Amino acid sequence: MSDASMGGMDRRSFLSTIGLGAAAVGGTSLLSACGGLKGTGTSSSDVLKIGYVSPQTGPLAGFATADNFVVKQIQEAIKNGFTAGGKKRRIEIVVKDTQSNPNRATEVTRQLINSDKVDLIVGSSTPDTTNPVADQCEANKIPNVTTIAPWEAWFHGRGGKSGEGFTYTTLFFFGMQEFADCFFPMWERMDVSNKNVAALWPNDTDANAFRQGLGPMMEKSGYRPIDGGAYQDGATDFTAQIAKFKESGAELFTCTPIPPDFQTFWKQAQQQGFKPKLATVAKVMLFPSEAEALGSLADNIATDFWWSPAHPYTSVLDGRTAKQLADDFAASTGKQWTQALGSVYSLFEIAIQAFKDADDPKDRDEVASKLRSMKINCMSGNLDFTAGPEPGIAIQHPVGGQWRKGEKFPWDVVIVDNTPNKAVPVGGDLLPTHA
Repeated sequence: MSDASMGGMDRRSFLSTIGLGAAAVGGTSLLSACGGLKGTGTSSSDVLKIGYVSPQTGPLAGFATADNFVVKQIQEAIKNGFTAGGKKRRIEIVVKDTQSNPNRATEVTRQLINSDKVDLIVGSSTPDTTNPVADQCEANKIPNVTTIAPWEAWFHGRGGKSGEGFTYTTLFFFGMQEFADCFFPMWERMDVSNKNVAALWPNDTDANAFRQGLGPMMEKSGYRPIDGGAYQDGATDFTAQIAKFKESGAELFTCTPIPPDFQTFWKQAQQQGFKPKLATVAKVMLFPSEAEALGSLADNIATDFWWSPAHPYTSVLDGRTAKQLADDFAASTGKQWTQALGSVYSLFEIAIQAFKDADDPKDRDEVASKLRSMKINCMSGNLDFTAGPEPGIAIQHPVGGQWRKGEKFPWDVVIVDNTPNKAVPVGGDLLPTHA
């Protein structure tokens, strides 16, 4: 493979990508896995190729911890093939790393379309991935489903027209209303002296969706967002924001930064005496690695949990439960489950179901239509892509959880509020982040 075909990737990222790709396609050449040979593996009409795009390296890499495991599980679950369009089909999965860069996400999606000749593309984790991937798919008429991005950031961030949606691109996750449904009940249970909420929202697609969406919802519910200002990602000094939060007397805190920035902010906040009674954070503290990085400062930070071993969901591919999937991941990798485990698994459940539902799974228009009209009860719960809030979007309902000292692993999650989704059992009491 030439240096040019690596598309500017560093050696570590390149090796990571082919490691995933080779595992995914199971036996095809590395050139095929990397997209080096046009048409490789696509000459036979019984092969359906799925491209998968995620941030396996860079500051968002925590979202992709389970990728390699999931790809192997999907391949195992459908190793005997399945029937679609009246004949037996098999799947090949080609994996690409965005390196946590939106421009790279665009580039690798183009590779999947133009070189790898995939039939459908799935992608995961923040608008930095989902939006450029979906834009390329929409422009090139490739069926696509993505996840782990607030629907407003995905829909409005791409210029979606209300009531119309997109033709080829779909999403399952949730949005500002669901964040409110998750966070507000926890705020209401805290004994605070005012309703000021310190909000650390940078200047990016994700945070601006919160600023424009959750901010007004907070005000309507009697809360006052104290916006720390639209700083640039990668900031290293949060003294000004912390001073503003302290001056406001805010005892509640929320945020939507990139994970490294939250680590910096939270440590500086402790040093400078900003210790909110309850922290309910978004986009960060979703994964055990982040709790481990903060150590004792992670205690009782709350966030939204859309998937966990406690969720009563099962796979449509092999019937295993969410708890079984989490346990299998730990047994296979020695690592702790992450929320993305369930979401990434469901991307492939949905893709395969769309192929099965189509009269001709090679007909991209038909497969895209099946995605937009899909109703499926899967590892991510009961998803209905026809129910809105816009066409082609299926909504999940996260519950509130807090990080606590673990037994098997250093940190674990306790579900403390199930107001938005009563099907998920509560595992413990809501406690103050700082007493």
